[in-house]
Order: sequence, then C-alpha cells, then structure tokens
Amino acid sequence: MDLAERLRHLPGVTLLESARPGRNARWSYLSADPVAVLEAPADGADPFATARRVLGRLSSDQVGLAAAPPFTGGLIGYLSYDLGRRLERLPAVALADQELPLLRLAIHDWVVAWDRRSGRAWLAGRALDERVGRLDERLHGVATLLLSAADEDGGLDPRVPAWPTQVARPDHIPTSPIELQSGLDRQAFEAGVEAVREEIARGDIYQANLTRRLEAPFRGDPWPLYRRLRTGDPALFAAFLDLGASPVTGAARAIVSASPEPFLSLSSRGNVAADPIKGTRPRGRDRAEDRALANELLSSAKDRAENVMIVDVLRNDLGRVCLPGTVRVPRLCRLERTAAVQHLVSTVTGTLRPDLDAFDLLVASFPGGSITGAPKIRAMQLLESHEPVRRGPYTGAAGWIGADGGMQTSILIRTFVADGARLTLHVGGGITWRSDPGAEWDETVAKARGPLSAIGAVEASS
Repeated sequence: MDLAERLRHLPGVTLLESARPGRNARWSYLSADPVAVLEAPADGADPFATARRVLGRLSSDQVGLAAAPPFTGGLIGYLSYDLGRRLERLPAVALADQELPLLRLAIHDWVVAWDRRSGRAWLAGRALDERVGRLDERLHGVATLLLSAADEDGGLDPRVPAWPTQVARPDHIPTSPIELQSGLDRQAFEAGVEAVREEIARGDIYQANLTRRLEAPFRGDPWPLYRRLRTGDPALFAAFLDLGASPVTGAARAIVSASPEPFLSLSSRGNVAADPIKGTRPRGRDRAEDRALANELLSSAKDRAENVMIVDVLRNDLGRVCLPGTVRVPRLCRLERTAAVQHLVSTVTGTLRPDLDAFDLLVASFPGGSITGAPKIRAMQLLESHEPVRRGPYTGAAGWIGADGGMQTSILIRTFVADGARLTLHVGGGITWRSDPGAEWDETVAKARGPLSAIGAVEASS
C-alpha cells in the first residue's frame, strides 16, 4: 500500500506531486503532522509577516541525506484568490459562502521527497527552534512507519515510496455519478461574456478571466476523489491538502487539485520563473483531429493575443521585485497538452533582488495574471460584479516555501474543494474583444469535462 495511504491517519496530510511527465515534472513531496498552522493573514500592510517569522524558526541546516532535494521542510499550503482583497482595493459584491481561511500555511519540519527522474527518495527535515533532538525523534517515528509499510507490503524498498498510481485496492465507486450544478447557466454566462466585451470596448480593460462554479452536496472522504483525479487526469501539479474537519458539519475538508499550471517558482539562488497558460482547445477524438485542433489554436490571433497580454502582466509584476534587466520571455505561446485539453503556454523569468524574499515576490504578483486579466487590478474589480460567488481557493495558489528561500507554487485550476458541506469546481476562460460567447461557454464545458470524468462526476445540463 502506498505511503500517503499509510500516513493518512496523521493530521494535515499534504501531497504535492508531478503526476505526468513534463519539463517541470520531477519532484513529489509528502508530509503530515505540521508543527504549526497559520489560517489568517497577518494584520497590517504585510499579510505574510507572521508566515515569514514562523518560517525563520526553521534551521538552515538539513537533517537527512546529503544532496537533498529542493524542499526539505518549510511552509506548505494554499493562498485563496480572495487574499488579493488584502493586497488591492476591490468592491464587495460577490457572495462569500465558503467558510475557508484566506490562507492556510502549515509549517512542516519533515518531508518525504521523491525524484521521479532517478527513482530515489529522501526522508529529511529541518529543526524548529534549533531543537535537533525533537526533530530526530519525529524523523525516527516517520521512518518506523515507512519501514512498517515496507514489511507489510512484502519487502517494498522503504527508500522508494509507492505513490497513488500503484495502489491496487479499488476506491469506493458511487452507484451513480456525482452531478454538479453550475451556478451560472449558459445564458447568464454568455451575458457575462458580453458585459466583459462591452467593458473592453469602452477601454476599461483589455482582457478578463470570467469563471463559473459547479457544486454538489458532499460530506464524504475527499481522499478517494484525489486518487481517482490524479490517475484519471494526470497533472504536473497535482495536490492534496488536508484542511481538517469543518467546524460546522464535522465533515472532512480538503483541496484536491490536478493543476497543469505553475504560478511562481523561486530557487534558493533567486531565480524566478512563471509559466502562464492562455488559449485552450479540447483534445481530438483521433490523431488527425487532435492535430487540427492544435493547429487551430496555434494560428488563433485571439488566443495568441490573450497569452501575450498576460505575459505583459507578469513581466510588469516580476519587474517590481526583480533586478533591472533580468526579466525575460524565453518561451512564447508553445503548445502543451493534458489528457482533456491543449494549451498555449509561455515562460517569464527574472532574478529576484537580493534584499527581497519569496513573500515579497508573492505580494508583487498575487493573484496570477493568467486568471485575472489585464490590467490586472481593474479586471479584478470588474469580475467581482460578474461572478455571483467568491472564488475561494480557486485560482489562488498552492505549494511550498522552503527555509532556504526557495518556493514552488501552482495556480489552483482543475481543482475540487471539499468544504465540509459540498464539493465545488470552478471553470473559466479569458475573455477578449474577439471572444464569441457561445465558444467561451463551450470552452468551460471542455475544461470541466476532464476533472469531472476523472472522479466519475458529470455537469448537470443547463
């Protein structure tokens, strides 16, 4: 049985993994039982002030094997899209109906890291408040669990974790598929697209990312949903974040993500990278149709313009905190595919100023431009009026921030949220002047189809 399954009884289980091959698909991380959890931004101008102080309590010295992976302890969690309200002035129009924190960052002093390139794995950690003896005890306890799993599974090498793809036990499959209902029907969504187009015509914005939410009652265990999602819709940035029980219903809460889109990465040396996705087509039913759809996407002036606009937003964001002259675009509008859709993806890089850190980078860039619009702040202000409910974790970010200053985050798209009362999935798309309302609706249907079918769910007809 896989390691994540073995550690599920521990509080705060987190799994960040690359579930399909790709240039960013190398490291997967598993941890649990955090030593502290932050569930509110700090008061004052800097919402990350408390997180920065807590992260500073971790030792810069690693406990574990040499040649360690990029992340061996630090903060793991998510930032809600609505945390952007702390960073910018936005109207309060949409309904906030999910009782989830604006951020949840847990400090993990140990991690199991697996390198999919070499097949090697590490158990390593960083001491909190220089209490090396306490960390040794915690690492010993985790190692005992891993060795126990190896013994019970017939000699499994405890250094190489068996990840969820290797689980033989079938999940409990409902007798009928989960049916999620859209909060906006087709007519209402298309009217929203037209409203955004009118705002573009007036010169208020150039582009905005309009979204809708699907939901269904749900108080079950989110873990089987994750196992099915990451197998049925493999993603570069799959994530399971245990959020604990709902204080209202007592049901389990979790973020279950199969995101293809990185947000920001930061190396311990200060190298910054972002890979915005803009422009989408479904996968074809056969190779010929797949190629035709790819060629249509690559030759689409509307999709390329949308992608380039977001690249400009990210260049501006990174330019606020990177060394002058270092912000570059080494890749523009390349084609990348998932099981259900194909995208245009660009890359923006830079070098962080030495007097700044990962939190400064987040303040300058959050939320991501690819899921807001251009100009970003004005687009966010207008979207608040066109989307009936707040986004919550959707289009926020998930990932890790290391004690050595490194960071890796993804944008929370293709993401289910189990909030203790229901299961939600948002879908959306970038709207430009060239957008056709009917085509934009169809694109959201295509985007929902992959994650829904992966967990055995469907969107209710509207």
